Amino acid sequence: MTTILIDDEKLAVSRLKRLLTEYGDTIEIIGEAHNGIEGLETIERLKPELIFLDIEMPGMNGFEMLSNLSYSPLVVFATAYDEYAIRAFEENSIDYLLKPIEKERLEITIQKLKKNKTHPILGFDNVQLLKILEQIKPKKEMVSISVKTGDKILLLRLEDISYFEAEDKYIFLNTKDGKKYLSDYTIANLEEKLPDNFLRISRSKIVNSHLIKEIQKHFSGKYILFLNDKENSKIETGLKFSDNIKNLFQL
Repeated sequence: MTTILIDDEKLAVSRLKRLLTEYGDTIEIIGEAHNGIEGLETIERLKPELIFLDIEMPGMNGFEMLSNLSYSPLVVFATAYDEYAIRAFEENSIDYLLKPIEKERLEITIQKLKKNKTHPILGFDNVQLLKILEQIKPKKEMVSISVKTGDKILLLRLEDISYFEAEDKYIFLNTKDGKKYLSDYTIANLEEKLPDNFLRISRSKIVNSHLIKEIQKHFSGKYILFLNDKENSKIETGLKFSDNIKNLFQL
């Protein structure tokens, strides 16, 4: 199979090239590139059947490069991502080599490539690539939230917020020091964006679990939460959301 190696680390390319020399009956290296832009040009010019591809590269990462190709060669990713990210590749049936590449793991890849000639397993498409990228890209966690008050916009630290509450069509946030502000978010938006310590405890409330100081059992499997804020807030959970409390505090 005609092959191109693409990695911005020249030592990594040299090591992989050396390891692949044992598989001359399967792999024919016809070129290499050291960034995504160069890789794109080299692939379009030489039209390899297979590429070994790094992901994080300057100028254009591996996913961006693939999305700009005019055809779909076979792809084996060479990556330094952690085990969580690797699962994304496995779930999408795309092969990978974890850096530093080991001879034994490369052997498994070569055997997959040989089988691929009769039973294709290592192709890719844009849907797969977008799915993987979404799974492995680092998530940016909120640390503050903006609220309007008059002609000002305040940035409130999440650690200073005791709970969010829906009232009619409006969402309010309540701070530890007893202040209340109108928010532009919906409860559903907040549940998706807030860090894990903010817990949905009813259809209309999300609580900062770091401020829960006491939990009392209530009727029908519900709970009463007492918060460590200026108002000593007392909040009742919804039955549908009681498991969130049970699971977090192992009740």
